Amino acid sequence: MESSAHFGTINYIVLFAYMASVFGIGLSMAGKQKTTDDYFLAGRNMPWFVVSMSIFASIASAISYMGLPAIAYKENISMVVAGFVSIITAPFIILLFFPFYRKLNVTTSYSYIYKRYGPGARYTVSGLFIAARLGWLGVVIYAPALALSVVTGVNIWLAIILMGSISVSYTLLGGLKAVIWTDLLQFTFLIGGAVWVAVTLVNKVPDGFAGIMAIASANDRLQIFEWEINIFKMSGPIVAVAFFFQMMQDYGTDQISVQRLMAIKNFKGMAKAIILNAFFDLLIISLLLFVGLGMFAYYQTYPDQLTAGIAGDNVLPFYIIQALPVGISGLVITAIFAAAMSSMDSGINSLSTVVISDFIRPLVGSKRSEEKDLKLARILTLVFGLLGILVACYASTIGQVLKAAQLFISLFSGPVLGLFLLGVLTRKASFKGWIVGTVVAILATLWLQFWVEAHFVYYFPFCFSISFIVGYLASLVSPQVQLDDQLTIWGHYGRKNI
Repeated sequence: MESSAHFGTINYIVLFAYMASVFGIGLSMAGKQKTTDDYFLAGRNMPWFVVSMSIFASIASAISYMGLPAIAYKENISMVVAGFVSIITAPFIILLFFPFYRKLNVTTSYSYIYKRYGPGARYTVSGLFIAARLGWLGVVIYAPALALSVVTGVNIWLAIILMGSISVSYTLLGGLKAVIWTDLLQFTFLIGGAVWVAVTLVNKVPDGFAGIMAIASANDRLQIFEWEINIFKMSGPIVAVAFFFQMMQDYGTDQISVQRLMAIKNFKGMAKAIILNAFFDLLIISLLLFVGLGMFAYYQTYPDQLTAGIAGDNVLPFYIIQALPVGISGLVITAIFAAAMSSMDSGINSLSTVVISDFIRPLVGSKRSEEKDLKLARILTLVFGLLGILVACYASTIGQVLKAAQLFISLFSGPVLGLFLLGVLTRKASFKGWIVGTVVAILATLWLQFWVEAHFVYYFPFCFSISFIVGYLASLVSPQVQLDDQLTIWGHYGRKNI
């Protein structure tokens, strides 16, 4: 007999109590920001360990919270490799990017691009960031709205509007400081919810952990280091390559992470935050993939408990409501909301930062006052929140959460990472050369996505690699501009003639 899921009054009380709490945090910080430095960078004096949790909560989001278990449930656990890659990538991020950001005392990472390539390059990559993160915002709102829709029957568009409006309200009131402190609360819910689900699965599946792993192994869910190169299938080595570059983008050049790390007082604290975040990646990716394996084993053992039509991204919220006690299930569903709200608040705060720092101030110059910019920052927060809600309504038509995110991120952020690495690693790179590489990369990636229909894990490394290689080759034949050698690793680390 099929089992059904029902949210219930107590769970609604838990969910709305949480939403009231995060709104209260924003309200408690309202009016305390006197400058844009306060609003965008929390006065550059945040504790490094809190920032580390905020970065993880912001980047991971409900995309990971729902998408990773769905990947393990449907395919395999190759994504666990991404956790180990995060630790390997951390030193590269610390040494390649942040010495330059600290030297320039940037508000946005794209200030480095301005110094390295000129104003046209900054406007371009800032625009690409806006396009990428608006699309990403839509997906991170859509994911928890999907969860609420599955377990309550609430119209998904109504759920999107509810999620978006709460996130916008406390971000508008309290700026980055409110975002980081609410992220700490949201991080706690995210971890606690995943642990609770994992423990219940161990208790419900016969033979516990061993039983889950046995069923997963018998059904080819434990494949990690399969070396076959198949563009239609995910494997461990491909995940390693893809996420080495994607995490370099997420934590080294993307404004959402850079903005938080620049809110730490010194370089040492920033390095600690990056390293701690890398270990969070490994821990929580592994935990969420185990949840996916546990749900697969549970429903293989008790197939009558799974309602027809529940699959993929819908399985986790359905299991939470169907198998957990009332109240506890509300807390865990709240964890999905927490994961999404931490990304929503970070995204709209960073978007408003980029518009003011990389467009308004360079174009207007010193004519604007701090008071006007602070007011505009709050207006932009509201505008980007509304745009994110609209994009979320579109994302609801795409389907698989992780694939929807990759559709947006690969096309726009892959070439941006290419420009940063060309600037840091080479003396020959030019903005015009990169433009050629980016046009070729975007067209090629669209072909890979829609004509070849390759697995989404290939999108980002494919787009990045083409933009980097073609961009460098095109730079060799384009006119060279005067270069400050201190903006490359060769000048910064004292190496000559390389």
